[in-house]
Amino acid sequence: MEITVIFYLLLFTVAFLYASVGHGGASGYLALMAIYGFAPDLMKPTALLLNIFVSLTAFIQFYRGRHFNWKIFLPLALASIPFAFLGGIMSIDATLYKKILGLLLLIPIARFFFLTKTGEEEKQLPNIVWSLLLGAMIGFLSGLIGIGGGIILSPILLLLRWTDQKQTAAISALFIFVNSLSGLSGQLTKGIHFSSDMLLMVIIAFAGGLLGAWFGSLKFRHEILKFTLASVLTLAAFKLLFTTA
Repeated sequence: MEITVIFYLLLFTVAFLYASVGHGGASGYLALMAIYGFAPDLMKPTALLLNIFVSLTAFIQFYRGRHFNWKIFLPLALASIPFAFLGGIMSIDATLYKKILGLLLLIPIARFFFLTKTGEEEKQLPNIVWSLLLGAMIGFLSGLIGIGGGIILSPILLLLRWTDQKQTAAISALFIFVNSLSGLSGQLTKGIHFSSDMLLMVIIAFAGGLLGAWFGSLKFRHEILKFTLASVLTLAAFKLLFTTA
């Protein structure tokens, strides 16, 4: 496994773009690490740790823009946090892990390539039962795979018309933050390992997230970056689903 300058440039881009829509970027970090041949037991804690820094940065920016809604967030988070911890405790076969991650990467690919719905239509009142069920399901997957769950939650919030684009970003950012903390805590109970380049990765991801969150909280169009990231995710998903290396 050799980390190159291109890896760090892509890492910065991933953090920038994901933070601009209120995400921590774990699915993007996992995709990059899959392409560069990181081991699954290294990928999960690394992605969650990067998620914590970037998602908190994104949340602060969107919260300052008055886009956050506690009533929608709380039931989702209350259900997701314990299940993210449970998922973090569990171990999963490396081959199965790669297949599940490959399938999950199809969600942000579809979002970046095809989902143009902004949630500006008339909003619907959230359903508390559905909120709890969604929170539990997404939380478990978050801890198990090493993501914050924003790539799953965001399109659901928009499609259900519970939030608009900015509200979705704000809620997803804090949702990702608490799930990442919970999932990483679960993994700590059985011991985790980080790359020797972890500090540099955190600095680069944090810088990209800080800049992306600032731009994202404003009116910023980034179609070229979206296409670039979606292409990287597609390559990673193909490698995870259809190759054995």
